[in-house]
Amino acid sequence: MEKEEQIIADARLRGQAHIWRYIYSSVESMVLNCAVELRITDIIHSHGCPITLSQIAIGIASPSLEISSLNRIMRFLVHMKLFDSNSQLDGAETVYSLNHSSQWLLHDTELSLAPLVLMRNHPLLFALLHSLSRCVKEGGSAFHKAHGHDLWHFASVNPEFNKVFNNGMECTARITSKAMLSEYKDGFIRNIGSLVDVGGGTGAAVAEIVKAYPHIKGINFDLGHVVATAPMHPGVTHVQGDMFKAIPNAD
Repeated sequence: MEKEEQIIADARLRGQAHIWRYIYSSVESMVLNCAVELRITDIIHSHGCPITLSQIAIGIASPSLEISSLNRIMRFLVHMKLFDSNSQLDGAETVYSLNHSSQWLLHDTELSLAPLVLMRNHPLLFALLHSLSRCVKEGGSAFHKAHGHDLWHFASVNPEFNKVFNNGMECTARITSKAMLSEYKDGFIRNIGSLVDVGGGTGAAVAEIVKAYPHIKGINFDLGHVVATAPMHPGVTHVQGDMFKAIPNAD
């Protein structure tokens, strides 16, 4: 009987620990966001070798930086296995280095996940999570409930959010398009002279396809405020419009 009670007690304790994990799970997302905002990965990478907390602080270059706060952030990032640390036996400062996870947070690399981190943790998008219960009870869009407009209208009148959102979506498009091209190698060769990406954002996905298959004429089709800030891509034409009204012709 005591053994059965102990088994039940252990199971309940594991259940409690499981809930605790999700209570604090948002902290991990925000600490990750902090690392990206402070460009900690880029600072370490620029040295080409493991560096100390003091060197990271110098790289952040804030006149009022709180070194104890940075220390706690770095310890948590190491706990999350996003960075590696090595404590010196001679009592010197701990040094921090990049690993296979933090390499994906470098800002100026083609497949960086940093823009997606900043987008997903943007306060305007994070606020949507507080409207989930209202959506269940009342229906409708979480974005509209949180901000009074749909996402596309809001982005059209908020340049800062529009840039963050488009950068995040471009990040996703680059990674998924490369994965698609690696497996769908022959699909774009057969009878395709033109290709339109409906809702293509800044054109990152169709640009990757055209780069791999230069014979294809690429058309990136999205709302006006999206294509207005989109960069030029070789072989890709940006066209603005509403996909619910009409879309450009393509093969």
